[in-house]
Amino acid sequence: MEETGSVLFSQCLEEYGARNVTNVMRCVTSGLETKQMTNETEIKNFIVLICGFLVFMMQVGFAMLCAGCVRRKNVSNTLLKNLLDACGAAIAWYTFGFAFAYGGGDVSNGKTFAGTQNFFMTGDINLTDWFFEYSFSATCVTIIAGTLAERSRMSAYVAYSLFMVAFVYPIIVHSIWSVNGFLSRTAEDPLLGIGVLDFSGSGVIHLTGGTTALIATLILGARRGRFHNSKGEPLDRPRDIAGHSISLQTLGCLILWVGWLGFNMGPAVRLTTAVSPSAVASSAVSNTALAGGAAAISTLCFNMWLNYMFNEEISIDITKTINGTLTGLAAVTAGCATLEPWAAIITGMVAGWVYLGLSKLLIRLRIDDAVDAIPVHGGGGFWGLIVAGLLSSPRKMEAAFGHSNHVGLLYSIGQLKFDASLFACQITAIVFIVSWTAFLMFPFFLVLNNMGWMRVHTIEELAGLDAAYAHAQEEDHEALKERIINEFRQYQEPNADGSGTGPRKREGSVASKSTRRSASRFSRSRESRSNGEGELDSNV
Repeated sequence: MEETGSVLFSQCLEEYGARNVTNVMRCVTSGLETKQMTNETEIKNFIVLICGFLVFMMQVGFAMLCAGCVRRKNVSNTLLKNLLDACGAAIAWYTFGFAFAYGGGDVSNGKTFAGTQNFFMTGDINLTDWFFEYSFSATCVTIIAGTLAERSRMSAYVAYSLFMVAFVYPIIVHSIWSVNGFLSRTAEDPLLGIGVLDFSGSGVIHLTGGTTALIATLILGARRGRFHNSKGEPLDRPRDIAGHSISLQTLGCLILWVGWLGFNMGPAVRLTTAVSPSAVASSAVSNTALAGGAAAISTLCFNMWLNYMFNEEISIDITKTINGTLTGLAAVTAGCATLEPWAAIITGMVAGWVYLGLSKLLIRLRIDDAVDAIPVHGGGGFWGLIVAGLLSSPRKMEAAFGHSNHVGLLYSIGQLKFDASLFACQITAIVFIVSWTAFLMFPFFLVLNNMGWMRVHTIEELAGLDAAYAHAQEEDHEALKERIINEFRQYQEPNADGSGTGPRKREGSVASKSTRRSASRFSRSRESRSNGEGELDSNV
């Protein structure tokens, strides 16, 4: 700093001369202030980059969690699909995503439906912001991967990750986070004078991902044997398909929790309205820890109580506790900077109940979610937007945004004002996110399904996607062939005339001809592999 001051003094002295002391001192002071602002900007950008790294590290957590929730025969395939989600998101965010979300953002442009500049990263772009927002988009699209595990084609993952990050997600981002968004709190004339409060993305990221996952699994159908027996008859009690590794699930949860700290801290560092961004960031990460912890304890205890009441036994379900924790983290994301610590604890506690209720509802409705991403992210995101509209405190909003004109509904009632502006904006955001996502993703998945790009062949699902795609099953050809045939026969029923067997049409079964063709290719590929010849047919 002393060296910088000396250089500035010499430059100003040379420009104004030794006799013009007043101008020299003004020049030096202005130069030092400019240098300080530049340093602050550089430090802020560096911290945001670190937060972006933490958010992207959540991909590791998602991969481990999904791998632990599936059966051993599908682990490699699940990991590859999680990788492809992040890869597809990068290309989509580069081409159209960032431009539609933030391109040409300027308050003077008024409210717009989408961005219109910076396609293919052209023009003046802050690369720090680009990377940070890309890591958010990758998180959103990865939510769907777990739901469709063990029965979805690779082509479906690549297609939906590209389409979602290029067209669906950016419009939601633009509407809620861009200065030109019609729901944005940073717009020149925000909705109802306040706009939507979704600080880090309970709605933008988690509700969007959860809604997409629900639409996708409704079209894709359940895993074989989950809700129907081998004859296609509904089971009285759905079959539990347990994941192969609690260890991977737990490690994945903890890595996600670490990433969530950067997830919620990054937007606080980028605030321009806060007197002390560091204080807002500290509040955000503290509330994140409190909500996650409260959700874990709430889920664990409430689930034990339910088991005791209905089954007359006390049992601990680690998987449900893990998912309850993640639901609490998803819920606190919207109001992490505007909730008091006690409110963050309440957010987490209720989130645990929301998760358990929605998880049981999906089973009752016979909707198969392999990792419970729908109740975790969809339910958590929904509750997060609601609680931010109810419990955002005047003190915290003043610290983060420089005003507290419209606070949480319950606080306004306590002040005898009954100001529902913020709460109404939150409800509007929920309706918009669900409607826009369903409007685009439902026909998109229908098209994929009709083209045959959604679901794998019956033989591949029964054998395991690792064997069909990656040769990951280490057993000799004859044993594998016999096992596949035996498993496949369990899912067939006699023809109408009683001769032979016919394919069962339940839960996405394919015609017997294509299945036999798939089995034949699969067998030939295993034979050639055992002889050191050829590779697995790419169509299997």
